[in-house]
Amino acid sequence: MAALSFHARSNSLPIESHPLVSEIDEQVCRLRQSQAASTSSSSISHKLSGLQDLYDCVDKLLQLSTTQQALANDQKCFNELLDGSLRLLDLCNTAKDALSQMKEAVAELQSAIRRRQNDLEGETRRYLKSRNIVKKAIQKALKGMDSKKSALSSDNETINMLKEAESIAVEVLRCLLSFISQSSSKPSSWPLVSKLMTNQKGVCGGANEFADVDASLKMHKSSDEVRAQLKSLELCIEDLEEGVECLFRHLIKTRAFILNAHNM
Repeated sequence: MAALSFHARSNSLPIESHPLVSEIDEQVCRLRQSQAASTSSSSISHKLSGLQDLYDCVDKLLQLSTTQQALANDQKCFNELLDGSLRLLDLCNTAKDALSQMKEAVAELQSAIRRRQNDLEGETRRYLKSRNIVKKAIQKALKGMDSKKSALSSDNETINMLKEAESIAVEVLRCLLSFISQSSSKPSSWPLVSKLMTNQKGVCGGANEFADVDASLKMHKSSDEVRAQLKSLELCIEDLEEGVECLFRHLIKTRAFILNAHNM
C-alpha cells in the first residue's frame, strides 16, 4: 500500500519536478557531446545503445498522468510528436534497408573472391553499383527529412523534452546514414584522404569500413587486402544492424505510448 501511495503522489507532482525530466536531459546532453567525437562504427553502435536507454526514460515519461494530460490538451503538439515518431521510424527503415543491401553485396563479392572468378572486375563493378544505389537512397531520405523539420515550441517542459529526445535521435540516425554512405568520388585522392582521416578528429573522422572497401576496390588493391577489409565490413554491418533493429522495435513501442497517452 505504501508503494502504491508513493506512485500516486509521484504522478501528481508538477512535471517540471519529476526526476525523469532531468534524467532525459542528461542523456540528451551526453549523446550531443558524443556527436562531436570521432565517428566510427563502434561509436555509432554505442550511440544507438544510448538512444535505447534514452527512450526507456521517454516511455516512462509518456506513462505519467501529467504527460498524458498535456498531450490530451494540446492536439497540435500531439500531432507533431506523432509525426516525429514516424520520421524516426522512416530513418530507421532507410538504415535497415541500406545495411541489408550492403550485407548482400559484401557476401557476393566475398564469394567471388573465394572462388577466384575470372570476372572479379565485373563483381567489383556490381558491388560499387550497389553502393551507389544505397547512397542515392540515403541522400533522398535525408533531403526528405530536411523538408519535414519541425519548429514546434511549447510552454510545457515535458513536450519540449520529448522533442529534444526526438532531435538527438534524428542526429544519431543521420550520423549513421552518413557513415554508411561515406566514400570518395576520386580514387586518386584516397591516399591523401586516408592520411587526413587518420590525423584529424571530427564528425567525419575515424575509421570507416564502408569507405575503406570502396577505396581498395577503386585502387585495385590485392584480393587478400580486399578480403580482409570485406570481413571487417561484414562484422561492422552485423553490429550496426543489431543496434538499428533494437532501436526500431523500441521506437514502435514509444509511438504506441504516444497514442495511448493522448487517448487516456
